[in-house]
Amino acid sequence: MKTAHKKKAMAIAAVVSTTIGSLVICLQPARAQSQDPDKQKTEVQLLKEKMQQLEQTVEALKTQLKSIEDANNKPAQAATGEKVATKTAPTNATTVTAPATGTTPATGTAPAGDQPQGESSFQIYGFAMLDAGYQFKQADPNWFDTVRPVKLPAFSNEFTPNGNFYESVRQSRFGAKSSTPTKYGEFKTIFEFELFGTGVDAGQTTFRLRHAYGELGHFGAGQYWSVFVDPDVFPNTNEYWGPNGIPWFRNVQFRWMPLKGRNSVTIGLERPGASADLGRAADRIEGLGAVKPRFPLPDLTGNVRFDRDWGHFQASGVVREIKWVDPAGNLSGSATGAGLSLNSGVNFGKNNVGKFSFTYGHGMQNYMNDAPVDVSVKLNPGGGPLVPVKGVALPVTATMAYLDHKWNDRFSSSIGYSFLQITNSNGQARDAFHRGHYASANLLFYPVNNVMIGSEVIWGKRSNFLDGFSSEDVHLQFSFKYNFSKEFKF
Repeated sequence: MKTAHKKKAMAIAAVVSTTIGSLVICLQPARAQSQDPDKQKTEVQLLKEKMQQLEQTVEALKTQLKSIEDANNKPAQAATGEKVATKTAPTNATTVTAPATGTTPATGTAPAGDQPQGESSFQIYGFAMLDAGYQFKQADPNWFDTVRPVKLPAFSNEFTPNGNFYESVRQSRFGAKSSTPTKYGEFKTIFEFELFGTGVDAGQTTFRLRHAYGELGHFGAGQYWSVFVDPDVFPNTNEYWGPNGIPWFRNVQFRWMPLKGRNSVTIGLERPGASADLGRAADRIEGLGAVKPRFPLPDLTGNVRFDRDWGHFQASGVVREIKWVDPAGNLSGSATGAGLSLNSGVNFGKNNVGKFSFTYGHGMQNYMNDAPVDVSVKLNPGGGPLVPVKGVALPVTATMAYLDHKWNDRFSSSIGYSFLQITNSNGQARDAFHRGHYASANLLFYPVNNVMIGSEVIWGKRSNFLDGFSSEDVHLQFSFKYNFSKEFKF
């Protein structure tokens, strides 16, 4: 194609030269014409008219030649990542000319095969959200706007009184993300935070980091969804915490994605961490409080995912080493944590999506959405007075089944149930958490784009290990959500 354009340009250039030569020849006889004033005037007028015609022809040929040269130069400009001069930027974008990279000293232009093609984008997004509702029973007041089975009372009237009205904007969120094509693959970044305080800020409206992550081609690093998590399996619920029986954890990590697309594989090295329950031995064994955790290795996570027209399926795994060190040397030990999670989203027609999860493991509770400790003590009759207990990783079994239904363009619903159970050790207290149930149903209304008004009822239940006590809580919640998003391309 380039050769054809070049030949055509050369032909036009030859025509221009010939035309200009003809103009010179035509002008020469005028100098040798008779000196008769009337005759000379007529000939001069004719020559002027002919010259104007020739000038118009030359200008037309020059315009056509420039068009061919511009068309010839467009692929080269695209290859260097520079914007073509004749391209008009979108009205909502900031015009930015990207510098050429990978230039060679000889020509100052990048080799065509080394540079990416496509546009870069930057997006800001988020939502403002109000949750208002009534809590019919009681729970830990730091978690007033959630239903978490592990935060329900462990004994009668632990968090009295019953019945509280609440309002919260803690779900509100803000984020920014970008995407840039490079010769090594797509370069993506995301930075996102919300106002839902946890840990020492539990119950507060404080900034909380969700994501701070970058990805280039097949590699990513930062804080993002754990590789053990399937983000697409979370149902369309309003309550912030959601079903207790799914892996749901954002972690600091380095990940490798050797295979992308409809079939994908991801492997991660993630920040380790765990919590322990000293149980009945907490105040009975001298020196137990001095035992400190140690994590010599990162957690190894991985998943295999298949995306199809009917939905998706993801199998995830985690393996980790948990150690604890006793300065006296008697109670030091270690445990191996491991888990397997199977998650799927299945399309039942155009308006229904089923979301399913099953997880089993031990010593990996901190990857679950709502679970207690990873490690506890177990009685050790053969250990004598120096080692009366030893640490063990607690087994956990969890499941979830939800249905997201779209009634029409303005209404949708989500309904389902989730369950999590711990296999307790004999060293734990009688009122230790054993089993948690979670269920919810909602009706959501979208009056206009980016606005949602919804009502939801949420139920949670906790059962203890040995004392037979259980507690429940019910929330009736109304939510108002206002989304915003703005994308810039350049």
